[in-house]
Amino acid sequence: MSRHHTKRYQRGVAALEFAFVFLLGILPLLLLTLSGVMIFAAQQSLTLAASEGARAALHYGSTAQRQTAACSAAQSSMQWLLNFSGESANCAAPQPPGSTYQPIAVSSPATCPSNAAMSCITVVASYDYKNRPLIPLAGALFVWLTGPNLSSSATVQLDLSGSY
Repeated sequence: MSRHHTKRYQRGVAALEFAFVFLLGILPLLLLTLSGVMIFAAQQSLTLAASEGARAALHYGSTAQRQTAACSAAQSSMQWLLNFSGESANCAAPQPPGSTYQPIAVSSPATCPSNAAMSCITVVASYDYKNRPLIPLAGALFVWLTGPNLSSSATVQLDLSGSY
């Protein structure tokens, strides 16, 4: 076979090799990296939502007003997740204990475990990752790592007795 004849059969081999390496090597790596970044962003948003909700519960008012303020603050901090999932947080009425999944849960004031003289309110912000994965194909892959829900909680101590 002549040298010119061999080059003709080799034409396009580099493009095929690049396509295989890209599809089987680089693309899955990019997908995993993007999924990890999205999960990290969601977890950071939930942490911010819980802390902002707990901070909002410090405002003066009745227990219901504190719970509504906490829920509203948490809702505004995680609005992109609520929009993405199509969920809504009903801040007008606190959810009863033992109810189904809710994106934002604000507890009633209860005695703090660390200081019996204080009352604590806990704000929990959650995202149902199992049913609404951030990247559809990677959802099943990461559920074993993250669990069915991503969540974050923050607790604030209140002196409801009025003494300082």
